[in-house]
Amino acid sequence: MNTPWQNLPTDLAVAMRPRLPAAVRAIATAVRESPGAGAGEKFERDVRTAVKVALDRFLDLAGTREPALPPRIREVFVALGAAEARENRGPETLLASLRIASRLLLRTATEALGELRPVSVAEVIDLSDATSAFIDELATACTDGLARQLREQAGEGDRRRRQVADLLLTGGSSPEVVREAAAGIGWPGVDTVVPVLLPPDQARDARFRFGADGVVAERGRDAVLLLRAGPRSERAALTGALHGREAVVGPALHWTEAPQAVRLAERTAELVTPGAEPVFADDHFAVLALRGEPAALPVLTARRLAPLAGLRAGQREAFLVTLESWLRHWGSRSAVAAELFVHPQTVSYRLNRLRELLGDDLDDPRARFELLLVLTYQSRPA
Repeated sequence: MNTPWQNLPTDLAVAMRPRLPAAVRAIATAVRESPGAGAGEKFERDVRTAVKVALDRFLDLAGTREPALPPRIREVFVALGAAEARENRGPETLLASLRIASRLLLRTATEALGELRPVSVAEVIDLSDATSAFIDELATACTDGLARQLREQAGEGDRRRRQVADLLLTGGSSPEVVREAAAGIGWPGVDTVVPVLLPPDQARDARFRFGADGVVAERGRDAVLLLRAGPRSERAALTGALHGREAVVGPALHWTEAPQAVRLAERTAELVTPGAEPVFADDHFAVLALRGEPAALPVLTARRLAPLAGLRAGQREAFLVTLESWLRHWGSRSAVAAELFVHPQTVSYRLNRLRELLGDDLDDPRARFELLLVLTYQSRPA
């Protein structure tokens, strides 16, 4: 089998060997200074080693039919490609560096022969063909290493993301374990998560669509996307992103309550069949609570009474008692005053403050019903 370096002049090694140290320095420097190249002592050392190995091998090939890279040399460049992947640099930088090396190798070889004797046009063409073919072999080895490392990283990344999903879905793990697992997938921390139930065939798309913001667990009957709190987990964003995906969105809860959030999403899916528009569990807490779902009422209570959280304990209690009475008496201030044994002006003051805190909820029939539900729940005997 003919090889491009079979036609190289046999005196190429004699001409180039004395110039080899200078050629290694020149090519290594040009590669280091190329746009996008790495930095640091290790990178410089790796580049010098790779250039020296490549030039030595190129000279050994002159006049032979040997394959370009025996396994031990090929592994040097496979490792170089893998190192680029670990540094999050793509093949473009690596291939650009090899093109630089190719030009400098051809120039160095031609000049070295020219100092020894006249060089014919045919020899320059043979040198060009051999140099290009040799650099192509190096590029193949490098890109193989880069691809191998990316596959390994993707596999490890998938494993870590599955671990985070399992920890959140199972519950009961220590904060240290969860934080460490979350850091392993690039999450700076874990606070609130939003679960999304999807058909099982949507799992792959969810991984791609939500990328670093979510992890996906496949459960056979469905897939659960767990989104960390952020712009992409807000209702408006999810409404657009999940259109046409038969999704059920659970409530945003602290990560320690992720199993309860998933449970609420599951119970919501039993109430409402998801379709083109995503179904939000937040819209169905009252029905779930009335159907005996234990996790629904505490979440609904927290949501509806959140505006009163900043009040002093005694003041908050007085306002809640007044609000419950007002709701039961259909807004009659005199009836509230009579029931609570307070002056009507006191009732008016408390209701004015409640309106400042709760806003339009006091005029919304659904919100009023949910408020009455949670207040009745709070006032029942322990």
